[in-house]
Formats: sequence, structure tokens, C-alpha cells
Amino acid sequence: MPVDEVNPLIGTGGHGHTYPGATMPFGFVQLSPDTHTPTDPWTVEGWDACSGYHYPDSSILGFSHTHLSGTGCPDLGDLLILPFIDKLRPSSTYEPLAAERFRSKFSHANEIAQPGYYRVLLDSYNVLVELTATAHAGMHRYTFPASSQSHILFDLVHGLGSKSIESSLKIENKTLLTGYRQSAGWANGKTVYFAIECSHPFQSFCLEVNGKPLRADQTEAKGKAIRGCLDYETTDGEQIVLRVGLSPTSIEEARKNLQMEIPTWDFDSVRASARTAWNESLSRIHIESSNPNIRQTFYSALYHTMTAPTLYNDADGSYSGPDKKIHPEGGFQYYSTFSMWDIFRAEAPLMTLVQPERVNDFIQSMLAFYKQSPVHALPMWPLASQETGCMIGYHSVPIILDAYEKGFHGFDAELAYQAMRDTAMSSSNRQDEYQRLGYVPYVEGKTEATSRTLEFSYDDWCIAQMAKALGKTEDAQLFTKRSQNYQHLWDAKTKLFRSKNPDGTFRQPFDPKEVASDNTLAAGDFTEANAWQYTFAIMHDVPGMIDLYGGNRPFIDKLDQLFNQDSDMPHWRIDVSGLIGQYAQGNEPCHHVAYLYALAGAQYKTAQRVHQIMFMQYDNTPEGLCGNDDCGQISAWYVFSAIGLYPVNPASGIYVIGSPLVEKATIQLDPKYYKGGTFTVIAHSVSNQNIYIKSARLNGKLLKQPWITHQDIVNGGTLELEMDILPNKSWGG
Repeated sequence: MPVDEVNPLIGTGGHGHTYPGATMPFGFVQLSPDTHTPTDPWTVEGWDACSGYHYPDSSILGFSHTHLSGTGCPDLGDLLILPFIDKLRPSSTYEPLAAERFRSKFSHANEIAQPGYYRVLLDSYNVLVELTATAHAGMHRYTFPASSQSHILFDLVHGLGSKSIESSLKIENKTLLTGYRQSAGWANGKTVYFAIECSHPFQSFCLEVNGKPLRADQTEAKGKAIRGCLDYETTDGEQIVLRVGLSPTSIEEARKNLQMEIPTWDFDSVRASARTAWNESLSRIHIESSNPNIRQTFYSALYHTMTAPTLYNDADGSYSGPDKKIHPEGGFQYYSTFSMWDIFRAEAPLMTLVQPERVNDFIQSMLAFYKQSPVHALPMWPLASQETGCMIGYHSVPIILDAYEKGFHGFDAELAYQAMRDTAMSSSNRQDEYQRLGYVPYVEGKTEATSRTLEFSYDDWCIAQMAKALGKTEDAQLFTKRSQNYQHLWDAKTKLFRSKNPDGTFRQPFDPKEVASDNTLAAGDFTEANAWQYTFAIMHDVPGMIDLYGGNRPFIDKLDQLFNQDSDMPHWRIDVSGLIGQYAQGNEPCHHVAYLYALAGAQYKTAQRVHQIMFMQYDNTPEGLCGNDDCGQISAWYVFSAIGLYPVNPASGIYVIGSPLVEKATIQLDPKYYKGGTFTVIAHSVSNQNIYIKSARLNGKLLKQPWITHQDIVNGGTLELEMDILPNKSWGG
């Protein structure tokens, strides 16, 4: 079964930034081990701890209930719990109950990670920990040795790049604890409420505030630094189970979520339900490959595409909005954790095929955010329903357009258009300069001028298409014109996009390999990239981009230069990774680039490069992701590419054909949304040598162009590719 092919440890090493713990598809709860806290996220060690877990670590702090998958910034890590064995009551001085004090050694040999389930032996205490989850709740099962000094720690100070503002931990009775953790971090001012039920009554407890214990008769601790501990006497093999409900709105709702989703103490049944849910979601693409590395890498990638966005509501649908008010259920599920700059490229189009039942809710969530946002704009990078303001562009726009054009109309299209337009006409995000000059100028102390211009022009194209669809002719003309603003930054001499000064002159000096970081030549020019990595960024007007180079041949030559030159950079930046020449698979601006060969008449070069990227930059080990996964986008690229397709312009409904790795891939189309049944890609004779397409047939008819459409897929049918060891340079040309 697909669920058996998934290894959640993929991406937990290297710079992947994934976590191995238990979650449900798009679940509110991510119950996972934390091996250290990213106290300085801009060092390599701190950066690689963004998810709370890094595979090279050999000890565990505890198990917290909220995590980010693959991000380049840390946050969350709410409600850390750790079972341990220790003498806690020294006769002289009191030692605070900090998780660091009880850190336990562990071995990967005694660790299991599966979709919806995680298990590890805490070597320091000989305590076996098992974790599973539902959408809004987590479940722990601890198997203790015989001890009169068994304990369970609750640390509300702990966070992953988030600092506690105020917390509460209350002993309601001998089996129930409640509380909340309000924190400031990447997303400021978020609150997670919880209710914890214990299968066994504790014998005694301890609560502390700011490192000092409360009196034994005080059953509630409230303040900035809150920790607590339950004390047990256990027999050998005795199991203590915790059920933990979370809520973004209240303690009462946390209790309701728990009662609704985990009414049983049967850990194994909850684990089995999580496994079933994951297998159903993963089975929406069935692949055939004789290579277990490919199968495991593929299904683990598909798994990671479903760890975000995440629900940010209660089981009854109520949610906390960006206005920090509680909103009742509005007929849709409310989601947050949208890494827009990343996921608009491939993950969002993938969701329209494999998770169509969620797409309208995704858009509804964005529109609710727009209505409730203090700045009245679509979200850029919302986390815990708060705007982080991270990255650039207004990339909710292509996600909304893509959904609408594909027939997802379960939202107010006029409201969606107004939200798109209002966001694009805002003066924030350096858009005032863009509207005035037609480009974002280089200004010392300001950021990402060239990248912003190129990405704004793409988003403007998307708004123009939405305006056309809704009959808004004047706006369609306005935004179509704005979509050509990329041309203002074209340097015909270097044949690269470059920053201009406010007076229209190109900024000097210029080094196309200089990566944008503080105190570099490219500071203020690009977003996590250099001129080489952004020079093919015109996804919405590939013919216009090719014309800038003087036609297909010089354009192909420039693509060859990108891949064939050395990978040296004057000042390397940590998130520019997965390098082949100056091509960087480990960050998103390059993700469509290998497929551009096909649109310039050289599909065989696309096949060669895509195959090279898949085999060089992905595998089924903890280091198997070449960059931080960014809520599933690095993985979504692989999912599409392994079956032989990729959405170069993700809002166009067109999929360019690359070089499939799998022998057969069948997309199971949801009959509630699509009538085609299944769409199958068959790669005859595919192998590690046979990577080129000799010929293609779509539903039995010869296919000459190197792409198919979304409509081709959802109508159902079969794409057959004859693979060969030698390139057929005429196919797709």
C-alpha cells in the first residue's frame, strides 16, 4: 500500500527541515519530537532546527504538538511533554523543571516514523514513547519501567523560535489538565489552548512559575514561564496514555475537540484510523516502479505535500481570524500555514488534482483572511491566522485564478476578484514604487527590487485573466499591460534581468553570481537568489521572454549556460542549494526552468535535465531533499516530475512533459469534481538509461506538442510515452 512506502524521516537531515512525528493530512496537530530549539535560526545549526528535529541530533528534549514542515523560519513547538524518570525533590535547592534538564539520549535504531505514527525509546530512562494524532488532537502512549520516580513533564516555556508571553497550566483533577500558551514569534500573538486527559491518576504534582515552585495546594500556574510535572509510581511495562486536544479559540473547545475526535483510550485504533486516512489520500496517485528508492521517494514526497496548509479551526468549524476575533463556522474549513511564495508553483496545482475537496476551502480561507485582515489584503504567508509578512509578491492570486479556471466556484468570484485587485493596488510590499515607475527600483536599505518586479508582473497577468473571465475589460487591459513590466528590467547587453535605479539607469556594480544577502553586491536585488536564478522567471509570457533573447536558439544557449557553468558564488547563501551550475533546485525560483527547453523546441534537453535533477537532488534517505521543503513545494516538484509533467505557468492549466521516472502513474479523479475516472501516464521501456521521449500518444492519437492540459487530465484517459536511450530531437519541436 502507498502508506507503507512513506518514510517521514526523509528531509529531516541536510537542509530539508521536515519533522518525523504524527499528523493527519492537513491536520491542526503535528505531534513530533524536538531535538533542539533554533535559538539562532541564521546559523546553519539553528536554521536546520526550524522544524524542531534534525536527524544528526542524538538526544530529545520532548514532544510538542505544533510544527512547521520544511520552512526556512522557525515557530510553534507548543506544549512540550516529556516522560522521564528522576529524583525531583532534592533536600536543599529547587531546580527548575526545564526540559533541557531532562533531555534524553536516543538512537535511530530504536525509532520508527510512519504516517500518523511515531515511536522512539528514550534511552536515558528506558521509556518507550508512541505518538499518534487526529486532526485536532494528539495521543501519547508511554511504556515505563518499574520505578517509584516516574514523571511526566509539561513545559510551556519551550518553543521553536517562539517565546511565551503568557501561559496557564491548571490541575482540574487527578486525570485532567487544561491551559493555554500565548506566544510571540514569526507569527505574533497566537494562542494555543489545550486539554490533557491522563489514563492513570497521578500520585502528586508540582507547578512552577518563573522557575519557582508553587505551594502544594495551588492547582493553577499562570504567568510568562510555566512548567508542571505529574508524579507516578510505575510497574515494569506499565503504560500511561495521554489524550491531548488543541484549539485556537478556547480551553472549552479544546475539550470538545478531544471528546469528538478521541473518545477512546484505545491508542491502536486511533493509530489505525490515521493510517487509513493517509493511505486513502496517498492512493489518489498510484505508481508502478520496480525501483523501491523511487517508490519511497515518490510517496514520501506526496506525503509531505499534505502536511500543509493546516487546519486552524475547531472541530465544529469555528476559528480565530487575523483580526484575533473568534468567528463561527461559515460553511467551510479554515486553513492557515500557506507558504504562498513557494506552493503556488506546483503544490497548489497538485491539490486541484489530488485534494479537490479542499480547494474551495483553501480559497474561502484566503478570502476570509482578506475580509478580516487589518490591512484588508490577501495573505502573503499566514501562520496561525496571522500575517508573517514573509517573502514577496501577492501569490494568493495565482492560486485563486488556477482554482477558478479549473471549475472550482465554491466561493464568491466577485469578492475574490476585488480581493485580488485591492491587494495588487496596495501601497505595501513596495507596490507603490512598482505602480509609479513600472518596476521596483533599487533603493539602498530596501529589499528585493528585481525579484519583486518579476513576481508582481506574473501576479498581474493572473489578475488580468481573472478580469477577462469576469468580463472586466478595462481592468483586464490594465493588468495585462502591468504584466509586461518585467521588460523594464531586461538588460540586452548581459541578457539578464537587473535592478534599475529610480532614474532608470542600471544599478552598478553587477555580478550575476552574487546572491542576495546582507552586505553583498546583490543586497536589495533578489530574493534568496542571484541574477542567474531569476533570469528565466517569466512563467506567464514564455514567448515574450524567448523573444528577448532573439529566438529559440539563443534562449536554449542561455539555458545551457545556466546549467553548465561552475557553481561558485562570491557569497554563498544557505538556502541556495541543490546546485547544478547556477541552477538551484533547493529554492523555488528555478523550479520551472528545466521545462523551458521544451517550450523552446528542445524537449529532449528538458528530459535530460529533469532526469538529472531527480536523481541528483532526491532520494529516500534523511538527506533526500536538496533544500528546505517549504511546506511541500520541493516535494511537489518531484511528484509532478516523476510522473512526467510540470505546470510551468502554474495558473495556466498546461502541463509540460518532462521525463517520467515511474513506469506507470494513475491519477484517481474524484467523481464529485471530475467525470474522467482516471488519468494514466505510461512510460514504455523507461529506465535509468531510457530517459528520452521517442513518441507520445494521448488516448491513442499521436501527440506532437510537448504538453497536455488540465482538461486532458480531468477528462480521463491515457498518455503513452515511448522512451528511448537516444534523444528524438524532433519530437515536441
